[in-house]
Amino acid sequence: MTGRVATLVAAAALVAALAAALTVATQVLADAPRTSLRPVARPAAVLVAPAPVVAEAVQPALPADPRAQVRPQARPAGVFAMAPPVAAPPVETREETRAERRARERVERRVRQQAPKADTTANTTAKTTAGITRGGGLCGDPALVGEVIGRVAGAGGCEIDSAVRLRAVSGVRLSTPATIDCATARALKLWVDKGVIPAAGTRGGGVAELRVAASYACRARNNQSGARLSEHARGHAVDISGLSFRDGSSLTVLRDWKSGRDGRLMQSLHRAACGPFGTVLGPNSDRFHRDHFHFDTARHRSGPYCK
Repeated sequence: MTGRVATLVAAAALVAALAAALTVATQVLADAPRTSLRPVARPAAVLVAPAPVVAEAVQPALPADPRAQVRPQARPAGVFAMAPPVAAPPVETREETRAERRARERVERRVRQQAPKADTTANTTAKTTAGITRGGGLCGDPALVGEVIGRVAGAGGCEIDSAVRLRAVSGVRLSTPATIDCATARALKLWVDKGVIPAAGTRGGGVAELRVAASYACRARNNQSGARLSEHARGHAVDISGLSFRDGSSLTVLRDWKSGRDGRLMQSLHRAACGPFGTVLGPNSDRFHRDHFHFDTARHRSGPYCK
């Protein structure tokens, strides 16, 4: 009896336990969600692959002295290097024959003979320019206006070593620029200063212009065949045919040499040139000078020749 009671008590306890478990299960099922729960994603840090290891660039070693400048490294030769130039094919050479050498030497000789002589144009012109511009003005005189030409050479001995192109003298212009040397230019200025301007005075408002008939010309005297070379051919001479005044009036050798008051003025100008010039020729000398005065700087043993 006692054993049966114990069994019954144990069975009752088991039934009570089962009933309690059923109650709990029913409550859990009542609270369960209607849809199944999705799995939660893992944290990003877990899924990110480790970054690849990059090799660190090798830096050039700094010089021991921190003040020293670090120069940039040269670029690799293969990056920008240009293709090497293609060598030209070798030129075939051969020794020239005797006939070819003689022909070449004849041509070179002919070229040397035809070339101008090395002297003079460059060296002489440089010396000339320095000499005739020293002191200011043409030929070193501010009263002479014009420009330097330098050496002028012609055939048969016609030559001016130090030529100038004279355009005005002491404020009196020349009708045509005169190509002469400096000695002749200075003689012309002396004649204008000492003879022309004082003799003309205030007539017509003063002298404005000298009428130049000729200056440098490569020719014989008086253009006569067989005659000696003229002083014009050396730049030593200038021919004056008359003069003009500021009021427009004028005098000429051809028209006024023997015409009273005007003639006396012209003759006075002729006489005033004797001294500044070594040779003075006018209408009284010969038929070649009836229309102009010829002045040149040739020096004669007996003194100036004036006629």
